[in-house]
Amino acid sequence: MDVPIEKKKFSTQKLLTIGGIIAIIALIAYVIIKTSGGSKLNVEKERISIHTVSKAIFQENIPVNGIVLPITTIYLDALEGGRVEEKFVEDGAILKKGEPILRLSNTDLELSLVNQETSVYNLLTQMQISQNAARQNTINRQNQFTDVENSLIEAERVYNLNQRLYDKGAIGRQDYESSKNNFDYQKERMKLAKQVLSEDSISSKLEINQAKSSYSRTQSALELMRKKVGDLVVRAPIDGQLTSLDAEIGQSINKGMRLGQVDVTTDYKVRVDIDEHYISRIYTGQTGTFTLNGKLYTLTIKKVFTQVNNGRFQVDMTFEGEAPEGIRRGQNLQIRVALSAEKEALLVSKGGFFQKTGGNWIFKVSENGDTAYKVNIRLGSQNTEYYEVLEGLNPGDKVVTSSYDSFGDTEELILK
Repeated sequence: MDVPIEKKKFSTQKLLTIGGIIAIIALIAYVIIKTSGGSKLNVEKERISIHTVSKAIFQENIPVNGIVLPITTIYLDALEGGRVEEKFVEDGAILKKGEPILRLSNTDLELSLVNQETSVYNLLTQMQISQNAARQNTINRQNQFTDVENSLIEAERVYNLNQRLYDKGAIGRQDYESSKNNFDYQKERMKLAKQVLSEDSISSKLEINQAKSSYSRTQSALELMRKKVGDLVVRAPIDGQLTSLDAEIGQSINKGMRLGQVDVTTDYKVRVDIDEHYISRIYTGQTGTFTLNGKLYTLTIKKVFTQVNNGRFQVDMTFEGEAPEGIRRGQNLQIRVALSAEKEALLVSKGGFFQKTGGNWIFKVSENGDTAYKVNIRLGSQNTEYYEVLEGLNPGDKVVTSSYDSFGDTEELILK
């Protein structure tokens, strides 16, 4: 009787074949994992920047550019038009207030001054004539008043005498009535003479006041015309240095034309351009610092110009204490403007990693220093050197802060 022999499911050859296939698949999977996202990447330490997270004093600030300007600038505009006849100084000269800079000529203006002076002199002559006539008229009125007054006194004397004689019967009624009528007449004349003299006095005063007022107005117009002619000589409005003088002998200058400027060089200010993003956080009294020749200087915001041009606005800053020695107009300064008070915070150095991660994560170096792996973080304020760390890191942690552009989607760095 035959005994059935059980057939083996897998022979040695098949097992070897399956094992080889599995090994190939594992190799392929390993290669795929190493070359695809989420893989590890070998990185040389010399090619990256590693910094230690630290806790220190932090102040939020922004870097800005400033240009040095004189503390005060007065622009020279031609108050009157004319032809440049003479230049007394050249561009760059140090001037005292009132010192002449250049002289213009304007024939029409000078002729108007002559006509105005003639008008004033004619008016003055007419005033004198009118005053003399008014004075003579007043004298005549006063003489007439004196005659009337004398007649009244004489009429009163005769009337009183005749009244006594009439009462005694020495004269007739006709003589008495005649003297009484004359006395009454002279009294009325006296009233009229007083009224005329009073009105004449008022009229004379009014005429004199009108003449004086007219003369005063004409004199003021003359002074104004003289000032306009005087403005043909352009003078320094303040003590300072003449700059940007744009006028040559023989050149025609229009009224209001900008001729140059005078700068006060005893002190300086700094005009700073700031991104409009910070306009709500900038105010007078804020400070900024810059370093020049190894020395730190402090500036204070004195004026904020809220007008925005091309996405930027300007502020004026002045030096706390003396300006740096040798500083010049037009010099550029790199300034850090403080946006907050100093405080203690967890800090990470600024670097290229932020462009890739947006501050949402960072490569943290392991304790043994052989690897670096992704950790989620949250950043707060920043200044020119550091970011403030709000979450995800602790003091003493080491992180990769250089650019991540060459890392792709790598999840872990193998540091060599």
